[in-house]
Amino acid sequence: MDPFIAAALFIILAPVVGILITGLDRILTARMQGRVGPPVLQPWYDIRKLFQKKQVAVWGAQSFFIFCYLIFIIFTGALFFGGGDILLVIFAFTLGHVFLVLGAYVSYSPYAHIGAERELIQLMAVEPMIIIAAIGLYQVNGSFLIGDMANHPGLPILLLPGVFLGFIYILTFKLRKSPFDLATSHHAHQELVKGSTTEFSGRTLAMVELAHIYELVVMLGFIWLFFGDNLWLCICAIIIIMVLEILVDNCTSRVRWQDAMTSAWFVTLVAGAGNIFALSIM
Repeated sequence: MDPFIAAALFIILAPVVGILITGLDRILTARMQGRVGPPVLQPWYDIRKLFQKKQVAVWGAQSFFIFCYLIFIIFTGALFFGGGDILLVIFAFTLGHVFLVLGAYVSYSPYAHIGAERELIQLMAVEPMIIIAAIGLYQVNGSFLIGDMANHPGLPILLLPGVFLGFIYILTFKLRKSPFDLATSHHAHQELVKGSTTEFSGRTLAMVELAHIYELVVMLGFIWLFFGDNLWLCICAIIIIMVLEILVDNCTSRVRWQDAMTSAWFVTLVAGAGNIFALSIM
């Protein structure tokens, strides 16, 4: 498929896919907690209502920073599904989250300030594993281009089991699920109110929620690279992983940020770097 067409399809279809996945996530979570739960399109209803609300901002710059956050996440996904360089994808992805942190910092709220610091901690915890995953996929495919990785005829996961497990571990951070929902959470048990998004409202909060939906699709897209051109096997793996993530989210309580960072780096070193070292000497 033409890269520009693939990028355009991502921009158009990613919100649809992300909203459906998020809606099913909420329903399954409700069932695990003995509740009926919201309709599957509730995330869309929430975003639509937020765009209609009056904009209230403590500092005008925070809306600009969040807009940049949304744009960079969309750019990241378009570059990813357009078959671009995975290193550039990781760089743009990280830069987008830096704008989210800046937006939280300029609100002058103690809750948002702590949430922003924890967002930075999460970046420090997960970025090494994402980079190692890119290196491992390069070793298997001989290219940093996502288009080449997606068309790999075999199953890269067979050569990268440790990297895959390490990536699934840090995926819990990126999906903002317990026990690693350090900076913000979609559940009511967040002692920081809403953490980094406490002071966002109206269109600004809608852009944050929309960016999270785009981000969800991008992160699930990374799983695709471990299965090459085996599309249906990849879809089955994504379904199983999402169900496990929801189960873990509802069965665990949030850990301290020190424990979260230590565990992420330990998994990165043992599972990720160990797999890369073993692959290099094979």
